[in-house]
Amino acid sequence: MVKGVLQMKKILVLHTGGTISMSENEAGEVIQNEENPLLKLTHHFDFEIDLVVEDIFNLPSPHIAPQHMLQLKNRIQKAVNEEKIDGVVITHGTDTLEETAYFLDLTLPNNLPVVLTGAMRSSNEIGSDGLHNFQSAILTAASDNAKDKGVLIVMNDEVHTARYVTKTHTTNVATFRTPTFGPIGLISKNHVLFFQELIAQTTADVNELTEEVFLVKAYAGMSPLQFELLDHPKTKGVVIEALGAGNLPPQTLPAIQKLLDKNIPIVLVSRCFNGIAEDVYHYIGGGVELKEMGVIFCRGLNGQKARIKLLIGLSAGMHNQELAEFVNNATS
Repeated sequence: MVKGVLQMKKILVLHTGGTISMSENEAGEVIQNEENPLLKLTHHFDFEIDLVVEDIFNLPSPHIAPQHMLQLKNRIQKAVNEEKIDGVVITHGTDTLEETAYFLDLTLPNNLPVVLTGAMRSSNEIGSDGLHNFQSAILTAASDNAKDKGVLIVMNDEVHTARYVTKTHTTNVATFRTPTFGPIGLISKNHVLFFQELIAQTTADVNELTEEVFLVKAYAGMSPLQFELLDHPKTKGVVIEALGAGNLPPQTLPAIQKLLDKNIPIVLVSRCFNGIAEDVYHYIGGGVELKEMGVIFCRGLNGQKARIKLLIGLSAGMHNQELAEFVNNATS
């Protein structure tokens, strides 16, 4: 019996595709397989864990959309309510893995271990990391200590929270990092060691999803054109990756104000790798003015996760102050 696993655990495994399920062809191109090779590898796990395995879909991660994330969330809730599972492992392509993980982190209760993993090298490449990451994710999902920690990402012998982890390298197997805070746990041989705890978690149950929530990145000399193009009846929300601590070129302000006047929520994060967005600078386009205009500051998240959070808040029917508090809550 594996250390930390006190009884037979029932783990639901949901395969979604991605590099972890792909192979390299004779030309050196990484392609999708008709059948996920991981489906044949459950015999490698000779510890006392009962795996219930499903190929829920088989998609490269750039094809994953919030509707697929909602499908995963609904499948997990069904398993919790009807199938008495002890944990969940999701294999996923790495490009959008952090967004799916954070979506689930915001929409599922955090008492059940839900672990996402993937691979940077396909199944038949030298040094393939998929099977090892898969085993590590299963061990984590079966660990009693993984409860009440929110959704986790396990890659390269490290355990990260969905809230803060991000992909930092295009090809390196150590691509997933948590800026500022680091991982909350490590995989050591055949057990999981946790050494950090997450602060309180806020969730919002959603059954349908709002669409047309956009992400824009600020840059030197940015014109108002992008915001003018977003002045459209279908636009439901905008996230801006702002400069520095949370500042924008002054010429963008009139177009942003028009969006705010139409009750389109605008959320601001920093494009910096570390730190948080906050209203520090008091000049035209500075954070102080942006906050006074009604821009919502989101602390500690990157742009793609802030977009997921805004999308979920809107999908849950939040507006105005309730939405601002949900998005700006640093504990979720």
